Amino acid sequence: MAGLSGAHIPDGEFTAVVYRLIRDSRYAEAVQLLGGELQRCPRSRAGLSLLGYCYYRLQEFALAAECYEQLGQLHPELEQYRLYQAQALYKACLYPEATRVAFLLLDNPAYHGRVLRLQAAIKYSEGDLPGAKSLVEQLLSGEGGDDSGGENELDGQVNLGCLLYKEGQYEAACAKFLAALQASGYRPDLSYNLALAYYSSRHYASALKHIADIIEHGIRQHPELGVGMTTEGIDVRSVGNTLVLHQTALVEAFNLKAAIEYQLRNFEVAQETLTDMPPRAEEELDPVTLHNQALMNMDARPTEGFEKLQFLLQQNPFPPETFGNLLLLYCKYEYFDLAADVLAENAHLTYRLLTPYLYDFLDAMITCQTAPEEAFIKLDGLAGMLTEQLRRLTKQVQEARHNRDDEAVKKAVNEYDDTLEKYIPVLMAQAKIYWNLENYAMVEKIFRKSVEFCNDHDVWKLNVAHVLFMQENKYKEAIGFYEPIVKKHYDNILNVSAIVLANLCVSYIITSQNEEAEELMRKIEKEEEQLSYDDPDKKIYHLCIVNLVIGTLYCAKGNYDFGISRVIKSLEPYHKKLGTDTWYYAKRCFLSLLENMSKHMIVLRDSVIQECVQFLEHCELYGRNIPAVIEQPLEEERMHSGKNTVTYESRQLKALIYEIIGWNM
Repeated sequence: MAGLSGAHIPDGEFTAVVYRLIRDSRYAEAVQLLGGELQRCPRSRAGLSLLGYCYYRLQEFALAAECYEQLGQLHPELEQYRLYQAQALYKACLYPEATRVAFLLLDNPAYHGRVLRLQAAIKYSEGDLPGAKSLVEQLLSGEGGDDSGGENELDGQVNLGCLLYKEGQYEAACAKFLAALQASGYRPDLSYNLALAYYSSRHYASALKHIADIIEHGIRQHPELGVGMTTEGIDVRSVGNTLVLHQTALVEAFNLKAAIEYQLRNFEVAQETLTDMPPRAEEELDPVTLHNQALMNMDARPTEGFEKLQFLLQQNPFPPETFGNLLLLYCKYEYFDLAADVLAENAHLTYRLLTPYLYDFLDAMITCQTAPEEAFIKLDGLAGMLTEQLRRLTKQVQEARHNRDDEAVKKAVNEYDDTLEKYIPVLMAQAKIYWNLENYAMVEKIFRKSVEFCNDHDVWKLNVAHVLFMQENKYKEAIGFYEPIVKKHYDNILNVSAIVLANLCVSYIITSQNEEAEELMRKIEKEEEQLSYDDPDKKIYHLCIVNLVIGTLYCAKGNYDFGISRVIKSLEPYHKKLGTDTWYYAKRCFLSLLENMSKHMIVLRDSVIQECVQFLEHCELYGRNIPAVIEQPLEEERMHSGKNTVTYESRQLKALIYEIIGWNM
């Protein structure tokens, strides 16, 4: 049938061909044929009806609504077309228009029940939960009449479960969905609803169990959907947004699984989960998948992530989290002007999609750029409010434990954890204001004030360690905070940030604990060797960065002979150790060396200078395709691609060496 047009169809066969295409779910081809036919007979009832049906199946709901609107005008006596128009408008998220059309059918007893259901769905989507609940209860009480689409008890309970979920009553929603699932047998949509309710109540294991059921059924019943093939590197064509794909709930299940893994900080698993879902072209992706792709690949592809979130914000509808996440990411990357612009341009979304806490936090972050003192006061007010909440919740936990009320303990602990996760970013934003001013003593003072709540929080402990390290006279105290972080991951030490390991080694060396430093470095080397054996092509920089930071330490103390030699040796072999991060540390040492040489503050032996030149020649050779700096994702003026390489910068450094020592004469 490929390339079939109306001109090639024998007389009398047109209707049969169109119905065969619809039977085989080849709706796009049917649309092509029907479109041509309607150009000749624009008032054809059969043609418009079939075209509307095909558009609906293709999820082109606005176009389907247009077809049904024309039919309603041509045949006002057939009120089912108004119902179909209202349903298509609802699916297209045109809620006011759908409500207006549906209202015209309320007086017809034949459609009363279906219109009430549609109105309930519209109010639910618009966030009018009391209105939706009132309509659902009307239907459950039998007010919907006995038309062919009559409300049954099961659907009514599911609808009540959805309302309970929206109201934040996740446990009650779980009970409704579980009862419905037990009564109906396996249904992908119900399994997904239950998994979502478990996820929202933090029962991740139960949520993953139901997600696994959905995926297992989907793979077994529809192998043609190609689950997991993209992750395995198999080149497969898009399966499209078919009705079958929608009915399996596979896309929803994979998105929810990715969200759970992301919450559990299994970031690589979360990324892989998104590629496991049935393959679709990027233009076919639903808003939730696009949002999750942007979020989970932000570190690796920030420019692409910002583009996706900005695109989603222009769509109707978009995931409500998009607005807050885009603003937070703008602040993270210090695009405060862009965050302020988005807030100003979308004032109508601010009150609907941002909590008072998030709005106040973003407002303070944006103020940091122009008025850091004012921003600190705003953050301090927010921190004060949150500490009061934390104290109140601590008291609730203690009382619940005293009363041996396990459910109340669990609820209070969850609320405490949520509040603490809000408090930590506020605290860090306050600390960063003074960190940027290099007032490390004040940063330490801010952290000391929060010890009551944060002493077990990894982010807090890590930042306390950093600020103690930066004061250069508190290395022993810094070790006390760095050591537990490293020991926690000692069996998988490469999961620890390289700079944490480097700072701990430097602290050991400065406090004359050289044996501990050497033992830690041996452990890192052993793990790197094992990883290289398992994956020979993978670049691992941990030990290299530790040695670079130690070399930097000696350079900072004026011992350039040893420091520069350590830096040079740390980057061997160059094809595995030379990267943007490692080059950053190396070039800082060389620039410091050149500055002191140009001021005649130090003199290097010729052999060391020759070693430096040879090192830079190696970097020039191996650094052709390695960026010298990672550019900010939204910069309008990009660096020249030939200049943003390690090769280019190493040539510049070599030229400076020649100039300073007079070899150019």
